[in-house]
Amino acid sequence: MMAGKKRIGIGVENYKVLMDKNYYYVDKTLLVKEFLEKGAMVNLFIRPRRFGKTLALSMLRTFFEADTDAKGNLTDNSHYFAGKQIMEAGDEYIRHMGRYPVISLSLKSAKQPEYRMAYSCLVDEICREYERHRYVVAEDALIDIHKEKYMQIMNRRAEPEEYATALKFLSECLRQYHGKNTVILIDEYDVPLENAWFEGFYDQMIKFIRSVFESALKTNDCLEFAIVTGCLRISRESIFTGLNNLKVVSVLNDNFAEYFGFVQEEVKALLQYYGAAGKMEEAKQWYDGYLFGTAEVYNPWSILNYVDDAISQSVFFPKPYWSNTSSNSIVRELVEKADGEAKQEIETLIEGGTIEKPVHEDVTYGDIHKSQDNLWNFLFFTGYLKAIGQRLDGEDIYLTMKIPNKEVRYIYRSTIREWFEQKLRVADFTSFYRAVVTGDSYTFEETVKYYLRGSISYMDSAERFYHGFLLGLLSALQDYEMVSNRESGDGRPDIMLKPYDENEPVVIIEIKRTTKFNLMETECESALAQIEEKNYTAEPLDEGYTRILKYGICFCKKSCKVKCREIGM
Repeated sequence: MMAGKKRIGIGVENYKVLMDKNYYYVDKTLLVKEFLEKGAMVNLFIRPRRFGKTLALSMLRTFFEADTDAKGNLTDNSHYFAGKQIMEAGDEYIRHMGRYPVISLSLKSAKQPEYRMAYSCLVDEICREYERHRYVVAEDALIDIHKEKYMQIMNRRAEPEEYATALKFLSECLRQYHGKNTVILIDEYDVPLENAWFEGFYDQMIKFIRSVFESALKTNDCLEFAIVTGCLRISRESIFTGLNNLKVVSVLNDNFAEYFGFVQEEVKALLQYYGAAGKMEEAKQWYDGYLFGTAEVYNPWSILNYVDDAISQSVFFPKPYWSNTSSNSIVRELVEKADGEAKQEIETLIEGGTIEKPVHEDVTYGDIHKSQDNLWNFLFFTGYLKAIGQRLDGEDIYLTMKIPNKEVRYIYRSTIREWFEQKLRVADFTSFYRAVVTGDSYTFEETVKYYLRGSISYMDSAERFYHGFLLGLLSALQDYEMVSNRESGDGRPDIMLKPYDENEPVVIIEIKRTTKFNLMETECESALAQIEEKNYTAEPLDEGYTRILKYGICFCKKSCKVKCREIGM
């Protein structure tokens, strides 16, 4: 870290900790002002993972909460906002500081392999919040029967139905104590639902979450306002049933757009502060590109990691930081379930093109496989696609979408590679490998065509893709050493297979590609000629091998042509 500079708080999501320990903070406190001006009673903020939702809720809690110590004495949090933009917004906003009791929950911990464990984690979270506010039972604000119920819930002795309504009861107790309605903040509300869908207990989980939300947010007279955050919007019918006071703020809305993620000027200021202003263009290519409403937004998690690496390493390259933290299960679902049309669309996106799809905000995890369009919607709302245009067709809104940046493009490519490698691990290549080492160019060609047409390509470099594709097919070939693009003779053969048994043939493969099918045969001959002209056979002949199979292979889109010649006896 540069001397005298604030530390970069990677993974620090507690606003007070950021302030107390002098971490760099991109000032988002005007979110308070905009919320007081535009917020509804119940607000659902939808943003991708790692885009600052947790920190934003922590900041809001610090601002609004009538904070107390263990004995119930009020504490002053105003010093946490000294010098921040909200302090210049005016008294009409400042007067809300420290005014409300706050219930704050994160549902992240409910990402568990079975319902019992997930439910237990949610109960633990509720109990911790009861423990945090246990001062309400220390005085006479509550009647004895309510004190007893409070202690039963806090000590995990209550029945499941009592935990389903526990947030409502806690807000009633806080109202009794403070004389003011309660603010409820719920972070990552959809994590237990997404996890439950993939683990197979979605119906059980959604019943519990629905009960919690209905009691706390719908039928709660002690509620001042609530803010809920998540990555996906779950339809009103499944979880927000009858919640008429709900306002959804998704990535399609202009309101609050700049408060989740970093905007251009904030990234510029961050890089300048750490002496890395020259990295602006690279940071833009890798981590910019998200559009929330009409605001252009950078991925904050990736930018902070990028800057931290840039100032701490003498030699460094941009990395896909987000791919190591976000759940890529949605992308995996798309790749694994893709039909022919979807595969073509994925290829178009990876090449930098666009696709157009109808957008539906009211979807559930149960809908994910009902249509391919639903899966595209999930990708859009989770940050794996961005909208660059929209149009209305009847009652449907269609979005023109593309991949936002190089980082997300890497996630698609790596997911495709993993999917293809998994396919290869379970395939039987016995006949293919026999064809390769016996000069059976027909079987060689037909096998490559079969897997090529079932694959998803990414043609940033067609030659590199085809080369990697063929290496994947050959990777499990036994009794051969595979050498790729290594010096041999006067050049570098694309692939050379050297047998451990000197009586078996060496295989030399030269790859070409063309955009015209009628040129494939000519390019195969050109590849074979290159093997001769560049003397690729020199090394194996010098090593004493007596048989060599030379392959010229030409790829064109999802097809290929294979020609073989043999030297030796």
